[in-house]
Amino acid sequence: MGVFYEYYRASDREAAVVRPDRSRVVANPSREVPAFDAVETKWVDPKVVLGRLVTFIGDVDFSLDLVGTVTLYPPPEGAPKSDKEWDALPEDSPYLEGPGIEELTVNVRDVLAGADDARLPLVAERWSKIEEFSHFSSVDGEYMLSLVRGLAGLARRAKASDQMLYCWSSL
Repeated sequence: MGVFYEYYRASDREAAVVRPDRSRVVANPSREVPAFDAVETKWVDPKVVLGRLVTFIGDVDFSLDLVGTVTLYPPPEGAPKSDKEWDALPEDSPYLEGPGIEELTVNVRDVLAGADDARLPLVAERWSKIEEFSHFSSVDGEYMLSLVRGLAGLARRAKASDQMLYCWSSL
């Protein structure tokens, strides 16, 4: 099936990890799931695929550490430290199954927020041709452009509100 990724903004780390087991795209007030300003990307991981987008927008060279993140959930301080501790985890442990929440750096937010709207169609076209998308039978150009616009808009709103971007992932 694969891992799904959702990018969203929040006022702080505490707000970002509320109900970590719930999607950030679907709000449900009756279940205490807050409404987030979010973009569902399905297969856009922060390190590689989002990193490639950042290289095209920021006109920088790609590296695996270009998109720095801080893991917020599951809490790194509670992570197992030995093979014995890993083996003792219950099957439904978030350390084994997820979900995960990561905070993206201010630099990533600002590069996405600073995207030139006039260049977005070219950026989306270049991004759609990266190796990570090659296993799809066809990559819809309009969808890719809407995704790039969505991520840039989310970053702009986060920056304007002095918020950070977060990535929620789930199997």
